[in-house]
Amino acid sequence: MTALEHAGRALAAESARYTEMGWMRGTSGNLSVVLGRDPLRLAVTVSGLDKGELTEHDVVVVDEHGLAVADQPHPEKRPSAEAGLHGRIAAVSGAGAVVHVHVLAPVVAAEQWPGGVPLRDLEMLKGFGRAAHDDEVTIPVIPNGQDMRVLGDAFEAGFRADTPALIVARHGVYVWGADLRQARHRLECLEWLLRFTVATKLEPAGRGML
Repeated sequence: MTALEHAGRALAAESARYTEMGWMRGTSGNLSVVLGRDPLRLAVTVSGLDKGELTEHDVVVVDEHGLAVADQPHPEKRPSAEAGLHGRIAAVSGAGAVVHVHVLAPVVAAEQWPGGVPLRDLEMLKGFGRAAHDDEVTIPVIPNGQDMRVLGDAFEAGFRADTPALIVARHGVYVWGADLRQARHRLECLEWLLRFTVATKLEPAGRGML
């Protein structure tokens, strides 16, 4: 099995998992893993397919701009239009995998906190890579758009190395990690944190605790 097929198999398995969770409805969402860094190359799930039915062949190799590189094993397949943002996130953060899903809680949270979603003093923050107490965490929110360069610039402007997530308003969430497993664990914990925050509708008390 080639490195690309191995990456494709892992991406297909993760996509099926998220589909079962209801986080990749229809053909929405996209995942990527870094194949190499000099130059940057990513394997990205293809566009337009049910993410619960992908195979190891349903990936496209893209460059740092999200453009398909030459000599694809399946040149007829197209990368997601959002692959450019995957490339920017991987380049800036150093992540080995980027996950983008359309789970509801982050989108609702961004409606309530469009300047960034504040989280504090919740045990699940440890699973997101932050301290459970006395750690100010703000999940950045950027406006939606179709130009991945614009979204990439907005992401980079607010990037913090200790906050591996980005909410795109009225769209979805991006979470990244060293690999697909770490990205998944972070996403699962973040979804819980945001669902709790939205459900309880707690606001910082005098810039204090949630």
